[in-house]
Amino acid sequence: MAKIGFMSLGCPKNLVDSEVMIGLLEARGHRLTPTPSDAEVLIVNTCCFIEDSRKESIETILSAAEWKTGGSCKRLIVTGCLAERYAAEIGATLPEVDTILGTNQIEEIVRAVDGASVPPPDSYGRRDAVFYLYDHTTPRTLIGPPYMAYMKIAEGCDHTCAFCIIPKIRGPMRSRSLGSLVREAKQLADRGVRELVLVSQDTTAYGRDLGMRDGLARLLEALDSVDELRWIRFLYAYPNEIGPRLLDVVRSSGKICKYIDMPLQHVSAPVLKAMGRGGDRGSLERMLERIREGIPGVTLRTTMIVGFPGETRAHFLELKRFCLDMEFDRLGVFSYSDEEDTPAHGCFPKVPKRTAEQRRDSLMEQQAAIVRRKHRALIGRDFPVLVEGVSQESELLLQGRLESQAPEIDGVCLINDSDAGEVQGGEFRTIRITKALGHDLLGKIVH
Repeated sequence: MAKIGFMSLGCPKNLVDSEVMIGLLEARGHRLTPTPSDAEVLIVNTCCFIEDSRKESIETILSAAEWKTGGSCKRLIVTGCLAERYAAEIGATLPEVDTILGTNQIEEIVRAVDGASVPPPDSYGRRDAVFYLYDHTTPRTLIGPPYMAYMKIAEGCDHTCAFCIIPKIRGPMRSRSLGSLVREAKQLADRGVRELVLVSQDTTAYGRDLGMRDGLARLLEALDSVDELRWIRFLYAYPNEIGPRLLDVVRSSGKICKYIDMPLQHVSAPVLKAMGRGGDRGSLERMLERIREGIPGVTLRTTMIVGFPGETRAHFLELKRFCLDMEFDRLGVFSYSDEEDTPAHGCFPKVPKRTAEQRRDSLMEQQAAIVRRKHRALIGRDFPVLVEGVSQESELLLQGRLESQAPEIDGVCLINDSDAGEVQGGEFRTIRITKALGHDLLGKIVH
């Protein structure tokens, strides 16, 4: 059997796809190696959501191709979103690539590694294609920390946001069954997972295609009964889908993190309309007030896009004032990426790239001041923390996360404690915050 080198790029949803492919290959008898020079087959699972991710994917493919001449690699396989969208271009310009698999050809990875001829993907932009969706019976190998796992609850998206290519790449919204998700959650918990993070393109739309009402709330209620899980959180909520039942479930549960990740993208009504999202500043303010009233102490995270075609200085200042007034706990800001084959690609006038970057930096500078003020207010308070292990900053420190810190996208807690060496990754402890460090915090274990 072959030694496999795997390179996974992009979002947590893509990571789950990688873990499924690795699980399928290991079930076949293939072995994973962390050393590219030792790999007989190299697999790159790509992303192409925005320009930067496309560049990273192409650079990774080119880097992997070098191992075909300077290592043990005999086959190079490219999968994922870039492969789905640009299969013909990859085939024409990168002869080093032996097989191209799209997002709906995940199970074909076994045949591709075995050397079989697999046709390139042909489902991009089609609504009548055969779309893939894994379930609890599908082999899956976790490649992250053993105490945390993502679980994809649905695939695809039915929204028509003007800037987004995902529906054409991933297809229409399709939810997994509630029973399958509960069974996978129990399987993951039995393997040592203590924090379960639910992901999809739109988690709050879960179950709608199955005829369910309040599907996410019902799923969370079911997962709340999995004893071994300590934290359950969900990412990628859509603003108009957060209803009273969902707020009640999050508020009343001892396991579901009081954390709402809800990409708003903008608040100016003309910009939101051009984006294909709707709403305005007033409706979004009222919605955020309902969330804060419904879940006391909730952590609110959002992302915004600046520089969308037609965004004026007045539109941006409205967005900036909104973020100042709302005081989000977490805020990510992206400069608009002009993606071909999206409705926004044909929208004008374009905002100069430099202007968009200046607006991004201005908004992030404002947010940094908000975070500093919020973090200083935490000093002296005690919080449960999920210990992740030795810090990347120093071997003398541990690193962990509060309930208010989602993995990979938020800051961390650095733990300075003389007895820290006795604490293992995956354990829950209580820490007292002693210092604010920008987006991170410093604390000490309370014995």
